[in-house]
Amino acid sequence: MAQKYRIYINQKVVLITETVPAQPEQYEQLDQQSFDMKTLYHKIVADNTRLYYYILCNNAKAYLKKVMKSVTLIEAAGGLVKNDKGDYLFIFRNGKWDIPKGKLEKGEKPKEGAVREVEEECGISIDKCGKKIVNTYHAYTSRGEVVLKKTYWYKMKYFGKAKLKPQVEEGITEVRWMNRSDINMVVNNTFPSIMDVLLKRDLLSDVPAPLSE
Repeated sequence: MAQKYRIYINQKVVLITETVPAQPEQYEQLDQQSFDMKTLYHKIVADNTRLYYYILCNNAKAYLKKVMKSVTLIEAAGGLVKNDKGDYLFIFRNGKWDIPKGKLEKGEKPKEGAVREVEEECGISIDKCGKKIVNTYHAYTSRGEVVLKKTYWYKMKYFGKAKLKPQVEEGITEVRWMNRSDINMVVNNTFPSIMDVLLKRDLLSDVPAPLSE
């Protein structure tokens, strides 16, 4: 099966793919030979005519590794928590719905960091951290430097009844359990990378491009 990876830049997407997108007219193709994340990041941010871009290559995984080596890489981890009622845990941070996550500490393994971040941001103790859902990639600038954040997402379970406590110092103003019908509210006000996580857990009623690719 052909491999595909998405790098998010604000609301825009760079698709690294081994096959041409199903709707190529929605995309601008970038030259794989001359692609430079540091240079093209600013071009993509400034481009008001496109949301979607793609890079066609023979080995998407190897190409992604090449991109990661070309910029500063920041690793983070988080978890999509499900309770015994089948509800999912979301946080409201800086004006958007999100899934609890955060940067890994030095020497910390992704699964350990994911559990720590969820517990710190939501005020609960996770009962089980399961398999990885997906990795997401998000490019942005920090102190004038283009960086790439790789976030590891895991399935988690919580069976307790503790009162949820948002980590206010991290900009979190609300922590809420949501059922499947509530998730539409999240979809209307969240980050594109979160849509990747919801898609992998089959929680999207409508799959927008380029997630359908």
